[in-house]
Amino acid sequence: MLNIKDLNIQFFDQETHSWNTAVSKVNFNVGRGKVLGIVGESGSGKSVTSFSIMRLLDPQHSRVEGTILFNNINLNELSDDEIRHYRGNKIAMIFQEPMTSLNPVFTCGDQVQEAIMLHQQINKKAAKEKTIALFKEVQLPRPESIFDTYPHQLSGGQKQRVMIAMALSCNPELLIADEPTTALDVTVQQTILQLLLRLKNERNMAMIFISHDLGVISEIADDVAVMYKGEIIEQGTVSNLFHHPRHSYTKGLLACRPSPLYRLKKLPVVADFLGKNESKPIAYLLAENSYTDAEIDYKRNNLYTQPPILELKDLCTWYPVRNGLFGQTTAVVKAVDGISMKVFPGETLGLAGESGCGKTTLGRSILRLIEPSSGQIFFEGTDITHLKPSGLRKLRREIQLIFQDPYSSLNPRMTVGNTLMEPLQVHQLFHSDKQRKTHLQNLLQMVGLNPDHFNRYPHEFSGGQRQRIVIARALALQPKFIICDESVSALDVSVQAQVLNLLRQLQQELGLTYIFISHDLAVVKHLSDRMIIMNKGKIEEEGFPEIIYNHPQTDYTKKLIAAIPGNIHLM
Repeated sequence: MLNIKDLNIQFFDQETHSWNTAVSKVNFNVGRGKVLGIVGESGSGKSVTSFSIMRLLDPQHSRVEGTILFNNINLNELSDDEIRHYRGNKIAMIFQEPMTSLNPVFTCGDQVQEAIMLHQQINKKAAKEKTIALFKEVQLPRPESIFDTYPHQLSGGQKQRVMIAMALSCNPELLIADEPTTALDVTVQQTILQLLLRLKNERNMAMIFISHDLGVISEIADDVAVMYKGEIIEQGTVSNLFHHPRHSYTKGLLACRPSPLYRLKKLPVVADFLGKNESKPIAYLLAENSYTDAEIDYKRNNLYTQPPILELKDLCTWYPVRNGLFGQTTAVVKAVDGISMKVFPGETLGLAGESGCGKTTLGRSILRLIEPSSGQIFFEGTDITHLKPSGLRKLRREIQLIFQDPYSSLNPRMTVGNTLMEPLQVHQLFHSDKQRKTHLQNLLQMVGLNPDHFNRYPHEFSGGQRQRIVIARALALQPKFIICDESVSALDVSVQAQVLNLLRQLQQELGLTYIFISHDLAVVKHLSDRMIIMNKGKIEEEGFPEIIYNHPQTDYTKKLIAAIPGNIHLM
């Protein structure tokens, strides 16, 4: 159905007044009813390639050369009017971030209905009926109600289903899914993948599925193409690529995903493999880098014979639901419901569970960013539950938070240096700004950045670099305790591995204690000394990672483990 030959894409650089190559000599085919997975890190050319198929690149600032045959028609040679017949009609696309792809001022139904009316030229009533039928097909709950619902009122998985319904609205022959499950819970991700496969089979569509995660690709694709620096360096069937990877970059991508089978001292990163003809199986390399049982026992004996640094006793954070003319409380949302737990100095306690289970609310309640409804919080033996603002300010020198999205948590108008300097000035650490700057430049080096980055702005950095800046900001006040809230969930698996290694290295060098919050059980298991599984505001299960993973006690935990994508740890 789709045949790409010698695809080259260039972009014009306004600063240098030259053309830069983004994609070079790309060739691949996609057959009807088949799924091609395209995998690679951010910047490898995956999305740009898909945009060129849809003719979405700005012709004034880009050059697209080569042949893009769709049912033997060269899309590259069509006029703007002719390509509109294909775009959205014959070829549809699901974009990476549904919240930015959906218009916040229109209801979900209006947006899908508009696409149907535009391409199929049917009246509004018929378009509405078709929209509701599509909502049913993508298994949205209460489709008639969701027709009148705005995007911000839906969960991430529900918004993604609306995007899928919109993409399917004109019965496309080819569906391009660009990172459609990034940052979703593993259980929601699994249902989206199953939904896409079901729809593909029922409609006999071809599909291009783009992802940075080979584990996700293994769940849905028939064939895989690996992209690196704008080129396809390896392609083949899923089975061949996973069990007999040839290129060192592919081996690096496979190895850097946390493996549930091993307790690794350090995650491999892509750079460890590039340029090396490593003949050993990946499983052997992982086993070589794993903690022994004796090392794990020694650490646990040291961790759990000391008093806890943090203790929660029956902590509750409830939200009233107000309705009616006078705002009367009609219900209560129990976001955190009677949590009791201990965290020990030097430990990493992992908090796992789906979105809405109470993980983030618990983390913010500990810091008193959200006021608990009841219960007690003890830090180093002192009850901090009712501390006054001056006491809280001192406490927050000791306990810091790393937010989920580094870009939205950094002020775009402030340089990195000013962002890091501000907390030091507020807390009056060091005697002068000169001493503070020296401290912060050393800190930037510690987190793997250049001291010269001090004077740059957040938009000048990659996602992984911004996450390192946020880590540096958390460390600036020299805290003892850090809460990491989904701090690697939206990163490429290769960058994620680097950040996880950095967190562990900093813990060992600085004696830090972590609460690590994530919906990804494989990541939590890799980094944590102990794990807590949360569900509906309560502790579902608690224990050592390997025991929870190998012997889950509840159906909810079993469901989370079953949803971990891919079997790449079996290679």
